[in-house]
Amino acid sequence: MPHELSHQFLRVTESAAIAAGRTVGQGDGRHADHVAVEAMRAVLGAIPMRGRVVIGEGERDEAPMLWIGETLGTGAAGTPEVDIAVDPLEGTNLCAGGMNGSIAVLAAAERGGLLHAPDCYMQKLVVGPRSRGRVHLDATPGENLAAIAKSLERKVADITVVVLDRPRHAVLVEEIRRAGARIRFITDGDLAPSISACVTGTAVHAVMGVGGAPEGVLTAVAVRCLGGEMQGRLVEHKPGDKARAQKMGVADFDKLRTAVDLAPGERLIFAATGVTHGDLLKGVTFFGSGCRTHSLVMGLVAPRRVRFVDTVHLNDVADIEVRL
Repeated sequence: MPHELSHQFLRVTESAAIAAGRTVGQGDGRHADHVAVEAMRAVLGAIPMRGRVVIGEGERDEAPMLWIGETLGTGAAGTPEVDIAVDPLEGTNLCAGGMNGSIAVLAAAERGGLLHAPDCYMQKLVVGPRSRGRVHLDATPGENLAAIAKSLERKVADITVVVLDRPRHAVLVEEIRRAGARIRFITDGDLAPSISACVTGTAVHAVMGVGGAPEGVLTAVAVRCLGGEMQGRLVEHKPGDKARAQKMGVADFDKLRTAVDLAPGERLIFAATGVTHGDLLKGVTFFGSGCRTHSLVMGLVAPRRVRFVDTVHLNDVADIEVRL
C-alpha cells in the first residue's frame, strides 16, 4: 500500500466532513450520516486501488450505504488491494445537535490487516505512549489509574479519564471517583477522545469503558500510529453477537485483544477530519468563497509522519476571498 494513498484518503475524510458540516445543528442525524457516506463513497470510488470495506455501515442487506464487503476504487489491475474501515460521521448526534466532537474517519491496511469486528460492544482501555505497558484491562480502575499517574509523574488527582455517559458505566464511574481521578463525560463517540489520549497536551490521559467494537478497530489503527496502548474485549450486546462474530472469522469472542490484534497490518493509514470543533481537530468553517477543514493524517507507512492538515477549499468562482 503506497504512501501516496494517504493523500487520497485525506480527500475522502475532507469530503465527508464538508458534506456533514453543512447539516450541523439541523437535528437530522440520519440525513447528516447519509450525505457523509455518499460524499465518502464518491471519492473512494475514484482512488486507484482495489478496496474492500471491512468496517462500515453493516452488511449489504441491512444498510443502503457503505456496507461491509463493498468494493471501492477503480479496481484496475496492478493497483493495491486495501482493506478499509470507515466511520463517515463519528458522533452523528453531536453533528445533528450542533455539539462538539464529531469527525469523519477512515483507516486502511493491506488486505487482511484489520480485524473484521462484529457490530457489538467492546470493553476498552486506551492510554498514551508514556503509559504503554503499565496498564491492563483486567486490573481495577484504581490500579490502572495509579500506574498511569506514576508513568506521567503526576498524582492520580491530576489524571483525567474520558467515559461515555451511560448507565452501564455506573460502577466504573464510582471506582474512578473513589481512586480520586477526574472524569470527563461524553455523550457520543469515544474515538476522538481515544486519539486525544495518545497526544500529549490534550488533557486526556485515558479512555475507559464499553463502546462500539467497529470503532475499536479504527481506534486501534490510530493508537498504533501514535505509539499508545489499547486493550479491548468484545462484549455480547444482544443475542446472536457471538454467532455473528464467528461468522466473520472471530473465533475467540472473549479474548483480550491489543491494538496489534485489532489492526495487525504492517502498512496502516489513518485519516480524520473535524466536522464540529473538538479538543484535537477544529470543525468545518464555511465562508462565502468556500470552506476550511482541519485534519489528522498518519500511518505506519514510511516515511513515518503525523500531519495536522489545515486546508482552505475554494469554490470555482471568479471572485474569491481567503479567510483565516
